[in-house]
Amino acid sequence: MEGKKEIRDMSSTIDDSKRIIINPVTRIEGHGKVSLYLDDNNKVIQARFHIIEFRGFERFIKGRPYWEMPVAVQRLCGICPVSHHLAAAKAMDMVVGADTLTPTAEKMRRLMHYGQILQSHSLHFFHLCSPDLLFGFDADPEIRNVIGVAKKHPELAVQGVMMRKYGQELIKATAGKKIHGTGAIPGGINKNLSIEERDTFLKEIDKITGWARSAVKIARDYTMEHLEELKDFGSFESNHTSLVREDGAMDLYHGRLRSIDADGNKIIDDIDYTNYLDYIAEEVRDWSYMKFPFIKSLGPEKGWYRVGPLARVNACDFIDTPEAEEARKVFMSLTKGKPNNITMAYHWARMIEILHAVEKIKDLLNDADLQGNDLVVIGERREEGIGLIEAPRGTLFHHYRVNEDDQVVMANLIVSTTNNNEPMNRAVQGVARDHLSGKEITEGLLNSIEVAIRAYDPCLSCATHAMGKMPLVVELFDSYNNLIDRKVKN
Repeated sequence: MEGKKEIRDMSSTIDDSKRIIINPVTRIEGHGKVSLYLDDNNKVIQARFHIIEFRGFERFIKGRPYWEMPVAVQRLCGICPVSHHLAAAKAMDMVVGADTLTPTAEKMRRLMHYGQILQSHSLHFFHLCSPDLLFGFDADPEIRNVIGVAKKHPELAVQGVMMRKYGQELIKATAGKKIHGTGAIPGGINKNLSIEERDTFLKEIDKITGWARSAVKIARDYTMEHLEELKDFGSFESNHTSLVREDGAMDLYHGRLRSIDADGNKIIDDIDYTNYLDYIAEEVRDWSYMKFPFIKSLGPEKGWYRVGPLARVNACDFIDTPEAEEARKVFMSLTKGKPNNITMAYHWARMIEILHAVEKIKDLLNDADLQGNDLVVIGERREEGIGLIEAPRGTLFHHYRVNEDDQVVMANLIVSTTNNNEPMNRAVQGVARDHLSGKEITEGLLNSIEVAIRAYDPCLSCATHAMGKMPLVVELFDSYNNLIDRKVKN
């Protein structure tokens, strides 16, 4: 493909250059590294974000019974297992012929999912990203961490912990466990929400809502106060892809596929996601275990896209909860209604989604359908199932084929971080060229690259799969490939 040809043509230039390795990238879920290639004038000529874990789930679940999938595949990750749990369950709904779930099953799954959005976004923003925003990208790493946040901003640290805890408790009440639950099954759900559980959550919902409002303000104020420096920080025009409801509203659980370009024009719209293969393809490159998805009609060079909070806020026509909708309008006013392509604006969009999730949670907790007893439906058996969901990090695809013996014979998973692969690489390259070229390499400058990656909240354990623990190693080579400097941080 053309993308691969471009990389091959640069190989002679890269071989004669200096090389800096950041391994691993820190404060993300999973293991990845960054390779920077510099010429003799210390100008960055190439930058790559490598995924160095290997995932084998599509292979080793083959031969397993289909009803195991909602539980089995969520072992991909301990941070966002609910997303895989529900995407697989939605695919298996198709297999068992459950075209429409009961109101109790649909709403219990949604409550589980909004709890997942709340806990995952809270974890990423408060625990992993806030040190950069509060202390600066080049602050002393001794304080630029979650412990530093707890010492300097204890109320903010507690807020993040308690918001995540609330989401985790919702997951436990709907899925049976906080991690790797069993609540969603083919055709529905295996439990409802008791009155006692409901009342426990209702007691805290107003406090959580207040914290969500303040989180939106923190992210909005930071973006606006640093707009001049952020608008070019790893930013670029791009396409955006997400699910939207049939009326164009944001819907994090279900919807139709929509892709827009950098100006907001619709590339694909109102697409039944079970036909995703007619519109989405994946490119393989030899330097990463992660694939590079793109929109078929545009090809790999122009068809790549972003997913996740930024893409969802850009692509939807409105948000159907009042406070989040007002926050969206403020967000979109920054670009006069056009898509916002500022990479660091992911954090602002992420907090708008937290507010939306909390509003949805409150509505659901007051819905009597959650105490219903009609939990499962089945219909005509099928051999294929496709389930899509908006995971915290973006659009998640699960696709399975099942034989007459109820065994999975094919599985294809396109996870959120895979969809963001090309954008993350472009962000790395942009920051490297703007901030590292011709300069002395410092820990703060290297962290700037990690900041750009963290904006996407990548989950590399989902995008690939492996075990291991690695130190941070940065190596500098001269034009003859001789090692001239090396630093290691455990």
